[in-house]
Amino acid sequence: MSPDSHPRPAVFIASRLIDAVESSFESEFDVTRTAGGDPLSELLASESAFDAMVLSLDVVMGAEQIEKLPSSLRALATYSVGTDHIDLAAAGRRGIAVFNTPGVLADSVAENALFLMLGAARRATESIDLIRGRAWPGWSPEQLVGVQLAGRTLGILGMGDIGLRVASRAGALGMEILYCNRRRLAEAESGGADYRLDAQSLIRDSDVLLLACPSTDETRGILNAALLEDAKPELIVVNIARGDLVDDRALIAALRERRVWAAGLDVFAGEPNLDPDYFELPNVFMLPHIGSSTFEARVGMGQILIDALSRWSAGLPVANRVC
Repeated sequence: MSPDSHPRPAVFIASRLIDAVESSFESEFDVTRTAGGDPLSELLASESAFDAMVLSLDVVMGAEQIEKLPSSLRALATYSVGTDHIDLAAAGRRGIAVFNTPGVLADSVAENALFLMLGAARRATESIDLIRGRAWPGWSPEQLVGVQLAGRTLGILGMGDIGLRVASRAGALGMEILYCNRRRLAEAESGGADYRLDAQSLIRDSDVLLLACPSTDETRGILNAALLEDAKPELIVVNIARGDLVDDRALIAALRERRVWAAGLDVFAGEPNLDPDYFELPNVFMLPHIGSSTFEARVGMGQILIDALSRWSAGLPVANRVC
């Protein structure tokens, strides 16, 4: 090794990633991958000293887990935008840097939001069951009549990067856009969408309500019975954010009674163990948390973490450092 060279950072990959991403990590770092058991136990049992851990939503790093991390480990790189699974305060106390993957998955998640909206509006669950069950009798005028999105109003709760991209796409479908945020966006930033001060005024004016906000103390359970009382008749609810934004019992009751016409859900509280009553509702179009599941997003998520760890290990500032 030349005097000017530096050893490659040692990285423990605690979550299984797609092959292309794992190969990219291996080209840049000295990588050890999980054997598929408990990743923290594997890391602690290893004789190697690791500089960083790459993990995703399937690996919880609460205060208890972070306190057990060896002193050599100085960074956590999460293969996600959300950081709910990491106790950031505990990481900060240990001086552990945390990086996430903002921006690179926004287009894929926005496209998935449109997929959910269309699936809910056009009764996709019933249509799929009918044709895959080989029970389709052929075309008829009254069969599976849904609603069109053109001319309807989309209310976006959480007009961040993803919300803005959904708004652009929904506008191209002929939808009017409303939004509710902690702060009102500048006119040029909002793309002409109308602002609503709170969730109640947003849902009153929306034909489709999109949940696109982070999960916080203020937003958890925000879609509850009280909020749904303010909904327009035949509201469509779409959730691409976090499952715990929804009071499942309240939404299920509203769907059963057709106070909510349909729902498109990609995320669930307690997933993968979602409320079993959702399976009994034909007006729910469900996906297994695939918002960022495109090759482009997955590769982009890996690259932004590789770049972050490379810059961090060289002592350079990192834009996607959370703490």
